[in-house]
Amino acid sequence: MSTQGITAEDAELRAWLLDQAEEHGHAVVQVAGDDQGAPYAFSVGAWRRFGVAEAVVVGLPPVMAEVLLKAYVTRAREGRRFVPGELHHDFFEGIPITVEKVARGYYPEFFGSAFLLYRKGDFPAVQILVPTAQGVWPWQDEAPEGFWEWQPVLTESGMPESWTPGVTGP
Repeated sequence: MSTQGITAEDAELRAWLLDQAEEHGHAVVQVAGDDQGAPYAFSVGAWRRFGVAEAVVVGLPPVMAEVLLKAYVTRAREGRRFVPGELHHDFFEGIPITVEKVARGYYPEFFGSAFLLYRKGDFPAVQILVPTAQGVWPWQDEAPEGFWEWQPVLTESGMPESWTPGVTGP
């Protein structure tokens, strides 16, 4: 990709993303929460380096989000398949995770700086979903008030679409 036409700040960020991807296999970009939404973090470079879908996690504290993304990329590049709706119990003790495909309409908002590497947005992306400590997912009726807004599901419908909740997935 040519860096012609991008700002000096974007060129510097692109260089950092490339360096991180070269050194660690991916970069983790953290975005602070505000009155518009929860904090989130996403990977950049995993698709470029390993053919592994980029991932985003919404609503976790920054340190947990980074650990989760690093573990996801490591396991995926080692050959683990992450099928949407399938539970994975080896990330956090006693708390499973699952993934869902991210709708392309969310790419600019949740993977903004990834476009410095993937100018056309031609990369696959998944959202890593994490339940409450009690095992409740955002889409479940018993979810705590506000959990849905804190960890929105980044699909067209705002619900899991690759599986049927409670039937073929959590």
